[in-house]
Amino acid sequence: MRYRFVDTHKKVWPINLMCRVLNVSRGGYYGWLDRPPSERAKANAALDEQIKRVFRLHERRYGAPRITRDLQDNEIPCSRKRVARRMRSLGLRALQSRKFKVTTDSNHDKPVAKDLINQDFSASAANEKWCGDITYIWTDEGWLYLAVMMDLYSRMIVGWSMQRRMKQDLVCDALSMALFRRQFPKDTIVHSDRGSQYCSKRYQKLIEQHSLRCSMGRRATCYDNAACESFFHTLKVELVYQRRFRTRQEARTAIFKYMETYYNRLRRHSSIDYATPERFEDSKGALAG
Repeated sequence: MRYRFVDTHKKVWPINLMCRVLNVSRGGYYGWLDRPPSERAKANAALDEQIKRVFRLHERRYGAPRITRDLQDNEIPCSRKRVARRMRSLGLRALQSRKFKVTTDSNHDKPVAKDLINQDFSASAANEKWCGDITYIWTDEGWLYLAVMMDLYSRMIVGWSMQRRMKQDLVCDALSMALFRRQFPKDTIVHSDRGSQYCSKRYQKLIEQHSLRCSMGRRATCYDNAACESFFHTLKVELVYQRRFRTRQEARTAIFKYMETYYNRLRRHSSIDYATPERFEDSKGALAG
């Protein structure tokens, strides 16, 4: 390890100085250079290249667990501990979490629905349980509001809407997209918080017209909609906090690409055994027939 340190930093400090500080001989260092690499060293070097490839492909969004599964699925033998060890050696760190603020306007006197989820975010089939929520993204032109509808079976984002104002149309459009894409299922539980948009007459009419079952979490309890909050946190950490959006259209384009081409189709999700939402549904034949 000391010889490796000397070799890595030889353009920064003199070799003689490093050998003296590290208490190794200069001749020993040059002897180490002349020795052929061991089989373990060659295997580590090959694994390092694969780790760097996946890390770059996912734009620093993947840590050791997801990289490990990606490599294993491509028949590259490795363990999570070994990948984590090699990532530390390479100085690779995934994007770090930041505090996430929840925004809900529940100060209204509109009717609310019973909580049919009770913090059980599992589902045994597609279109059994959906959940929806709203977040906001800052741009140089002002706020852009995003509403999503997620299928809890696969964690796929099945509906979304982005608008400059947080009105009832925002959540209605997200629900309408989900209904269209999922071919108008019946009896689906549609869960949200008690925000005024979800309690609006237009949204509730959509629920009733399409024979859906409305569910709402308790007031000021973000854990009652944890799946959507988790998605928004991931979106902010992996995309929004890494960019400055000069216009709302620039933000719309980036968020669309993240949700539709990356999150739904490429990003592995821990709650579905590190499959992607799309692959998970395909493997289960979730929408067959």
